[in-house]
Amino acid sequence: MNARVFGALVIGPMIALAQPAAPAEIHVLPVQGNVSMLVGAGGNIAVQVGKDGVLLVDTGLAASTDKVLATVTQLSKGTIRYIVNTHFHADHTGGNDKVAEAGSAIVGGNFAGQVGGASGANIVAHENVLNAMGAQKPALPFAAMPTDTYYTNSKDLFFNGEAVQLFHIPNAHTDGDSVVFFRRSDVIVAGDIFTPGNYPIIDLAHGGNVQGVLAGLNRIIDLTVPADKQEGGTYVIPGHGRLCDEADVVEYRDMLTIIRDRVQDSVKKGMTLEQVKASKPTRDYDPLYGATTGFWTTDMFVEAVYKSLAPKGK
Repeated sequence: MNARVFGALVIGPMIALAQPAAPAEIHVLPVQGNVSMLVGAGGNIAVQVGKDGVLLVDTGLAASTDKVLATVTQLSKGTIRYIVNTHFHADHTGGNDKVAEAGSAIVGGNFAGQVGGASGANIVAHENVLNAMGAQKPALPFAAMPTDTYYTNSKDLFFNGEAVQLFHIPNAHTDGDSVVFFRRSDVIVAGDIFTPGNYPIIDLAHGGNVQGVLAGLNRIIDLTVPADKQEGGTYVIPGHGRLCDEADVVEYRDMLTIIRDRVQDSVKKGMTLEQVKASKPTRDYDPLYGATTGFWTTDMFVEAVYKSLAPKGK
């Protein structure tokens, strides 16, 4: 059966994710340290500002780019130096080209003289993000592509007086997810590994897997340190939804672990996908995370979990 396409982004066989329309306003939430959170551009955007300039994690939908740039200008008059992409989906990378063109890379030494200065901010991502964006049809603008990729487990930057660490989470939401940790500010940007308003979106067609999402959530929990009475401390900016802390990630991780175990047990018993859906393994969590309509329904989530766990060919 062909995939059901509600938008430009196909999540997997029989599963699709529509691109939401760009909202009217961009809202700014100061998080802590050098980091703020922009809401309303599609996926959440993190902005780090300081004496060295501006670093953005993700750029939102293309339709929101002008408003994003105007909002960033209100936060800092510094030059945009870096864009970090948590993954390749257009609600997180749609503004890459315009945002990069509005900035300038840091280039020094003889090379700067040879090229006459740097053009465009550096776009940093895991190499699988570049591969996925390069395979898009129609082709994306060259300026939207990552210019600085990594293929190891992690990558480090030092910018605006703090260490910025990227951790690759293999085969989670996609095969190119990065969790970004601002160490001095004590803020983590989770991308779509963590979306507290709905069940995890698992892009099977691009390497997503429920086990990887769980590994990513556990990695985030390892990095977070709560403050008094388990509130505050390290803050977590999700791919979509409200600002969170460790307790929110733990609750989400526990939910996904329980559902994974239920589906895994059904798979071991030889149950079919339709039988698993009929057993309603998400029943007690549906009031918090479920949906029967929209771009990511509970049925789609259960199907993605089942296909993550079922033996190949089944």
